[in-house]
Amino acid sequence: MPAPGAVLPAWAIEQIRTEFTHRPDQPPASLLKISIRDTGPGMDARAHMVAYGDGTPSRMSMLLAELHPDVLPAPTDALTGGAVREMPGAMEEGWSGFFHRVHRIVPADGLLLLATRQRRDDDAGLTDPLGSLIACARTAGFRYLQHIIVAHAHPSADQLIPTPPADADPGVIHSDLIVLTPIHHP
Repeated sequence: MPAPGAVLPAWAIEQIRTEFTHRPDQPPASLLKISIRDTGPGMDARAHMVAYGDGTPSRMSMLLAELHPDVLPAPTDALTGGAVREMPGAMEEGWSGFFHRVHRIVPADGLLLLATRQRRDDDAGLTDPLGSLIACARTAGFRYLQHIIVAHAHPSADQLIPTPPADADPGVIHSDLIVLTPIHHP
């Protein structure tokens, strides 16, 4: 189960770090995780950052951005069919500004990982931000590589027992992990 306010459980973060940075005869590289919990002015200063690794210095090759569902906009137009048309908020220039800033710090051989989950609103229904987030990231110069589902469950005998985050909406038992790589032109 994720810590309060987090999107991914600790076991998933360690698995991500070891799987995505594994190189033969080398320990896994460090991972920098930023947790974005609000999108008000100055949110960069309030973003919570944690470094995962064995304590040895290494260059950053992977950035995990946990986007709590509460910071992503709900659809406001009933005609959108549940899709979010714009990504307001996040800092100057909205979410596209966020992705442009991240593009400057992730190296050409690095990865940007986005972790979020769906949200259910009484008046708006299901909010799934992935399409809009990926579109903003692509506009900022990232290439979409993969979508991974992180189930909030644990095995028990021959079945999985749901263990959703305490702050998840009813029925939400997985998080989404999007893998992106920056495109740098020579």
